Amino acid sequence: MNSYLKEIADVTGIYKKLTFHTARHTFATTITLTNAVPMETVSPAKFCICF
Repeated sequence: MNSYLKEIADVTGIYKKLTFHTARHTFATTITLTNAVPMETVSPAKFCICF
């Protein structure tokens, strides 16, 4: 998965490290904010299952 994200970053000229973790957070934040979910609800702790 991360290799596909790296390839997309290379093609689009994005010079940040993209990972599945980053993509998941970006997706969750974008979808919730687009659907008028309050910012207080969009918390990294709510979307992250980090070990």
